[in-house]
Parts: sequence; structure tokens; C-alpha cells
Amino acid sequence: MAAAPDTLTFKRNRDEHDPRLRRAGVGLLALIVLLALFNFFGQRPVNSEASASAARLQLYAPSAARGGLLYTARFEIEALENIKKAILVLGPGWADQYTFNGVVPQPLSEASANGKISLTLGHIPRGRHYSLFLSLQVNPTNVGHHAQTVMLYDGRSELATIHHEITIWP
Repeated sequence: MAAAPDTLTFKRNRDEHDPRLRRAGVGLLALIVLLALFNFFGQRPVNSEASASAARLQLYAPSAARGGLLYTARFEIEALENIKKAILVLGPGWADQYTFNGVVPQPLSEASANGKISLTLGHIPRGRHYSLFLSLQVNPTNVGHHAQTVMLYDGRSELATIHHEITIWP
């Protein structure tokens, strides 16, 4: 067995530090793991809803997520009246620092509307439901609180708006 280098001593390199400091560090790491087990850092989806006389809009997406997480947001539209030209507009918080993996079913058209994502869905007859799934991945550097507004339009008329927020953990 090789001898320890002359510059290392038990007193200075092992015994000088208070063991309570090491125990507190291990306890902090255990606390982080415990909080993650109880879903403190998110990814469990929540339901958000907005209703109007013409339509009901629902969003099923997480309100907290960790960097690198892949998740799917589900948008449900229930047409209480005939919606001739349904357009779903997503605020900038849906695209900033995210990887957009896809949307199902494919909208009739996709566009940018003043920094927002505009998805034209087309005609939704009265009494019908329309479901849209958006697959996203959180960029690991996207830490903090972000607004993810969702607006449903019939042509130029706004029908419903959901103000959703997400907290991104490192």
C-alpha cells in the first residue's frame, strides 16, 4: 500500500471539520430526494378551465416541471354553439425555452401572431369535442415561473382564455 503524501495529515484533512456539517449536508440531499418523491418539483398535471356561452376550453398540463422533462399538454374544446373557424392561440410561454416535439392532430395551419403561436383548427360543430395534444420538452436552463396563456377564438372573436402558470425547477 502506498504511503499518504507528506502534505496530507489526519488533523488538517479529516479531523478538522465538524461532523455536524457533513451530516447537515447529507440531510439536505436526503430532503431534496424526499421532496421529489412527494412530487414537490412537479410534473403532475392539473386541470384549468374557461367557459363562455359558445365554448368550454380545458387545459390539462403540469403547473410545475423539472428541466429536461418531456410532457404532453392536452387542450379540450367543447363547442356549445357552432364554431366556424376555431383558432387556438398559445402565449409565448409555450415556446420560450422549450423543445416543441409535435402536435396531434395536425392543425389546418400554424402561424405566428405577434409572438404567439396560432393554431387554426377549423370548424367544430355544436355539441362536438375537439382534443389537441402538444408534446413539449423543458429546456434545463428554463428555471422560474412562466405564464402559459391559452386563448380560443372563433375567427377574430375571443371565446375563452385560460391563464396557466408553470414553475420550472432545475
